[in-house]
Amino acid sequence: MLSMPPAASDKQGGKQGGPRVSPVADEWRLVAMAEERGETGVARAVPDRAEEAVLSVGRIGGLRPRRRPGDGGEASGADVDLVDALPPATRRTVAAWLLERQSAATRQARLQVLAAFVRWLRSVDPAIELLAVTGAHLDAYCDAARAGKLTVGVRNPGRPLSRTTVSRKRAVLSSFYTFAWRSGVVRHDHAAVVPRPAPPRDPAVLGRADRRLLREGVARLAEEGRAAEAAAVALLDATGAPVSALAGLTVQDLRAVTAGGPAVVTVHDGRGDLVAFPVPPLARTLLRALSAARTPGEPLLRRPDGRPVDVQWVTAALTAAALAGGVPRERAELLDPHMMRATTVTELMRDQAL
Repeated sequence: MLSMPPAASDKQGGKQGGPRVSPVADEWRLVAMAEERGETGVARAVPDRAEEAVLSVGRIGGLRPRRRPGDGGEASGADVDLVDALPPATRRTVAAWLLERQSAATRQARLQVLAAFVRWLRSVDPAIELLAVTGAHLDAYCDAARAGKLTVGVRNPGRPLSRTTVSRKRAVLSSFYTFAWRSGVVRHDHAAVVPRPAPPRDPAVLGRADRRLLREGVARLAEEGRAAEAAAVALLDATGAPVSALAGLTVQDLRAVTAGGPAVVTVHDGRGDLVAFPVPPLARTLLRALSAARTPGEPLLRRPDGRPVDVQWVTAALTAAALAGGVPRERAELLDPHMMRATTVTELMRDQAL
């Protein structure tokens, strides 16, 4: 899920007498000054009337575009051009975020990661704007990177990226959306969006009625002795955690708040942050049974043959629970962990906003 951690201010960038990276940096430093005064709106902090050429991110220190070998460029010219072509408000937000850090290496890494994400986003959903992205999009991007399904924005298309590399990319992208969110430029005005046909795997395919049936199916799986599958689906439904986080759960991740516990489970979200969730009543019984059969450090969820669980296994468990609960087969076979994550995260965010 896309969490919004407390903003970490960059004091170095605001010190008087700090390094001058370029003339345009002084103009964009209005962003930091506005935040110091408690104002919001990065898009307004840099004037709309400013010349387009002046607003090129290639004018930022450390990001001089590289057009040919040996020309002294510091960043990919294609990446600079891609960001410069974004809508004005989005481009100014990206520029202000890049200027948050004085380090040229950090700016270059941020530009490279963001440009790669923009290319992927356009390949899967050309209609969505960069500032309209949700946590579900970041999850899908990171999942695709780990699975080797990225065909754009990577040096070796089709090759899986390591967990460490994906975590770094996720952290960079999360920092951008945190910056945009606290600056007041992220807008999710669904009423202003022109409706489009829902794709086959749109989260909306799993409505409230189907989720009730899914939970009934979880109970039936438990009655059949399929505790691990039932617990996996119940936890996915309740937490929206990545499959990798569910696969790594151990007895130590369960917290008994009352005598009837465990009542809380701690899981790692898509960014690696530790998040606590209440355990649904049915899942408590299942987890107690699984915990009794596990040694400390041993995964709670595993296949009957002892192998670790993965996306395919959880997908099969979802389908089995849905069918057991009475969800029509054509919908049950569309369910996958990514859809469940998107549905659960959306509901959690809506509940927090109430």
